[in-house]
This record gives sequence, C-alpha cells and structure tokens, in this order.
Amino acid sequence: MGKFVLSQTSNGYKFNLVAGNGEVIATSQVYKSAATAKKGIASVAATAPVANIENQTEKDFKAAVNPKFEVYKDKKGEFRFRLKAKNGQIIATGEGYSKVDSCLKGVASVQKNAKEAKVEAKLEAKTEAKKK
Repeated sequence: MGKFVLSQTSNGYKFNLVAGNGEVIATSQVYKSAATAKKGIASVAATAPVANIENQTEKDFKAAVNPKFEVYKDKKGEFRFRLKAKNGQIIATGEGYSKVDSCLKGVASVQKNAKEAKVEAKLEAKTEAKKK
C-alpha cells in the first residue's frame, strides 16, 4: 500500500506519493503551509483514481478533459506525466522514464496507490521562544 509523505523544505512544504516498494511515484509542488499541502494530498487522492489519460506522445492524440494525466516527452527525451485537477492546475508530477510504457505504468501506480494512501508527516518541530 502506498503512502503520502509530507515534508518541510527550505521554503515551504511538499509531499511525495510513495508506492509500497518504497519508490517515489509522484511529487507535489512546494506549498506555503502544511495545511495547504494536506489539501493537495486530498486533491491527488480524490483525482488520480478517476483522471483521464492524455498520451501526448501518440500521433494525433485526442485532448482529454480535466482531471487528467498528461503523458509527454520532455526536452531531454524522457517520458513524464503530470496530474491536473478539474481546474487545470498541476497537482502532481512524475519522474522521467526512458520508455513511454514505463511512464504509463507509473500513472497506473499513482492511480492505484493514491486512493487509500495514508499520510505520514516528516515535519520539523519549530522551537518556541522562551517566555520570561
């Protein structure tokens, strides 16, 4: 079973969706607060299982409606995906794959794991100023 790992960065909060084998299968943008990152997690969990797949690597591909996974080839020649919410915002992205079939397997893994993934928070506790 997969899990969402919420962590703090130098400028905010982000999450990774991690498959049962420990591999990171999707990553979020950086959010300003843990609360908004948690909303992002909820959005991925609700959206990924029902999202359409738009494979932009196919000749004459047909545009899908949001929510959707966009599968594309990047400037380095790697295959990637991005998950877009109903409003068209990107809510998760995948790593680069050497083959489109591997990228599509990554999409399927996100769809499978996101729905029931638990949230694990790896947040640093902020030190409180001592009161005098």
